[in-house]
Amino acid sequence: MRETIRRRVTLPGMSTTQRRLILAVASVVGVLVLSACTTGPGSSAIPTSTTVPSDQRLENAHPEPPEGRVIGVGTVLDDSDDVALCMGAIMESYPPQCNGVPLDDWTWEGVDGSESSGDITWGAYAVYATYDGERLTRTDPPIMLALFDTVAPEDPTGGVEGSTPDDELTRVRDDISARLGADALSVGTERGYVWVQVVWDDGTLQDAVDAEYGEDVAFVTSALREID
Repeated sequence: MRETIRRRVTLPGMSTTQRRLILAVASVVGVLVLSACTTGPGSSAIPTSTTVPSDQRLENAHPEPPEGRVIGVGTVLDDSDDVALCMGAIMESYPPQCNGVPLDDWTWEGVDGSESSGDITWGAYAVYATYDGERLTRTDPPIMLALFDTVAPEDPTGGVEGSTPDDELTRVRDDISARLGADALSVGTERGYVWVQVVWDDGTLQDAVDAEYGEDVAFVTSALREID
């Protein structure tokens, strides 16, 4: 780019004043081009709202736990000291590892479909329980996931594709992921929206997301589903 400019400004027949003027213009153009080349999609500010009260911001939003029973689908992991229901990512290891929700009153008696290695036992199940916001307490015998008919959740978008630009979706996704941390089971983009899955939301997190990023930009879904 610089060599091309140099050839243009050293054409014969130009006066010294003309050359200086063209060199000055070329320098400005070069700075502008360089600035444009080094500006990436993530360089602009994250589109959060500074007008949202601090107690209503995403990291300060605390959903009320469900009143009745819930059902959660995932891997029950028992390391002989604690039992957890893993509804998010499972580490690729043998035996598996995860950061699950503590599960009380669990028993393997009469439960098929488990596997063991050393002191660790695990299996994939639909688990009936109550949830106090931090821990699950089993209420009914689980169902092996292979025998469980999963109910498809309602689509909050009504099947309409999102219109938020990809670079903004990326910034929103990264911001939500950083602020929720381990409280988010997954954060990703699909169909023009940011999708956030958490253990449980009664609408509080969704309200916070709407307030900060605007409506129809990100949707919060719950891994636990109320059944009564």
